[in-house]
Amino acid sequence: MAAVLIYVQHLLGIGHLMRTRLIAEALAESGLEVHLVTGGVPVAHRLPRGVHTVQLPPIAVADATFTPLRDADGRPITEAFRQLRKERLCAAYDEAAPAAVLFESFPFGRRALRFELLPLLERIEATPARPRVLASVRDILQLQTKPGRDREMLELANRWFDAILVHGDPRFTRFENTFPFTAELRPPLHYTGFVRAGGAMRPPPGPAARNEVLVSVGGGAMGVALLNCALDAQPVSQLPGLTWRLLVGGNVGEADFRRLAARAGPRTVVERAREDFPALLEGALVSVSQAGYNTAVDVVTSGARTVLVPFASSGETEQRARAGRLEELGLAIVLDEARLSPEALANAVDAAGRSERWGRWDFESDGAARSAAVIGEMITEDHRGSPRAGESLR
Repeated sequence: MAAVLIYVQHLLGIGHLMRTRLIAEALAESGLEVHLVTGGVPVAHRLPRGVHTVQLPPIAVADATFTPLRDADGRPITEAFRQLRKERLCAAYDEAAPAAVLFESFPFGRRALRFELLPLLERIEATPARPRVLASVRDILQLQTKPGRDREMLELANRWFDAILVHGDPRFTRFENTFPFTAELRPPLHYTGFVRAGGAMRPPPGPAARNEVLVSVGGGAMGVALLNCALDAQPVSQLPGLTWRLLVGGNVGEADFRRLAARAGPRTVVERAREDFPALLEGALVSVSQAGYNTAVDVVTSGARTVLVPFASSGETEQRARAGRLEELGLAIVLDEARLSPEALANAVDAAGRSERWGRWDFESDGAARSAAVIGEMITEDHRGSPRAGESLR
């Protein structure tokens, strides 16, 4: 049985891990042996089924500056810590002996992890039967402000990678919209469609079928301000008879969670984020969330009306770009963080809930299965001795 090794590092939230989990499960279901190496703080009940998991000594960050990298106890990581991670990552590669290695985000993200990723790439290059090297990236990249960063990504991609899996639909947005050197990439792009949990997409909500406003901030700790604002917006909203349900991410501390729960008024529920989030969306007339990849895809494909407050601190651009595109398509009402207030949020929720016209999601959304198919085809080609795409350029 051919093996695939996947590397993923989640930091602020758990979106990277959740998307990779779906791809790992799809690969396992296709008959491949899957080894998932995860480098973030462990998340209970969120690891993939049927997959061998390797946990590196965890790395986290305190905020959206992503510096410094910290260990699980909040201390900046040391050189010895870096060396230990590098050794364990390379050992996981040796044990898996994979036919393909999938790097989540890198080289288009996770630059701070080069201390372990470049040695792994060198180890891969030295393998007699070199496996395929693939990048797994979101639909939209963070725009770079430091000179030379995009060029560095290009050079890494051209030096080490055989293909790039873009988890989106080019009709929604194209890779070149956020990566200016796309035309110079040697490894081919494969648009897989959006990666989302299985299940049929829901029709637009009827006026009586949905009775909640669902407020969620994913698994991260950066949404406490949005949750507090929602508690103040609930009594201001003019939509009658709706329960406001606030889902608090696992990375929000217990003290913050208790403070939020203590403020809950009538027709308001405050609870920890739940694994049945897609099922909760089926009962929501309006969803309020940030605009991270996983949450945005889940919400707009659920039939709930969508209010997005994109995370934009510390120069973050990815969520604002996604939210803007969804707004263009009539699939969301966008409220920028700088304009967030209880009144503004209540008005946005009311406008979404009362709108008589809403856009329709019409984009490929079976990205996990299609990613598994692309990887499986590459491995099959290698076993047959077929020439690799772009091999003459290496």
